[in-house]
Amino acid sequence: MNLSQITQATIAVVQQAGAFIKTEAARFGRENIEYKAANNLVSYVDKEAERLIVSGLRQALPQAGFITEEDTTGQVPDFEALNWIIDPLDGTTNFIHGLPVYCVSVGLARGKEPLLGVILHLGTNELFYGWQGGGAWLGTIESETGKQSPIVKKLHVSPAKNLDESLLATGFPYYKFEKQAEYLKILELLMQRTHGLRRMGAAAIDLAYVAAGRFEGFYEYNLNSWDMAAGVLLIKEAGGQVSDFAGGEEYLFGGNVIAACGIHAALLGVIQEIWESDTQ
Repeated sequence: MNLSQITQATIAVVQQAGAFIKTEAARFGRENIEYKAANNLVSYVDKEAERLIVSGLRQALPQAGFITEEDTTGQVPDFEALNWIIDPLDGTTNFIHGLPVYCVSVGLARGKEPLLGVILHLGTNELFYGWQGGGAWLGTIESETGKQSPIVKKLHVSPAKNLDESLLATGFPYYKFEKQAEYLKILELLMQRTHGLRRMGAAAIDLAYVAAGRFEGFYEYNLNSWDMAAGVLLIKEAGGQVSDFAGGEEYLFGGNVIAACGIHAALLGVIQEIWESDTQ
């Protein structure tokens, strides 16, 4: 399996979905909002973007299954197999409110092992991509042509080694609040021990920014595989570290993740001061 070629095919599919989302953003109305659950929003844009991605990726790699946020495939996934893991519009709430911090995120994994990742930040036209053993890269999509610029940059995580020189990203729970007190305590500690924290509202973008060295680390709980599949691959290829809140490898389907540069151990230590490792 040529991961470099498959990544390029994935980029083409992601660009198609991204172009659709940008077109719809110009005419989207609040009357098109649907609720999967309280504060868990979706729209026809998410669903149609997913259909476009699934259709394109079926042609690129017919043997792979699908794990998707909106579940438009009609397929029951085998989590131990080769799967595309897709978030067609990460940052839906931002999209609905007109905040240009949302993206298309597509990863390929074999079981729990990420193989490639593509994230297209539609607010900036930045294209983050990489594959196992091939590094992580940043390109741009030219607004005039819709094509990828030939200028690309290899990504490296931040060289920071100490928590007190770090800028972190996180996300806040929006429908699962059982661990809210613990999460706020972690936030309080990190506010005192870092340069600060940011909440972008799109986990895939947060992870891409860690890979690019813009954030030193990211942590969040109550995530799904499609929130992180592409991003964790990029961070690993950019020289970073990824774990669950227990410091183990059960992040992709485990619901929580810590991804960082050389501050990973320190960030994990702060979280474990508060968090019970046997819960999500």
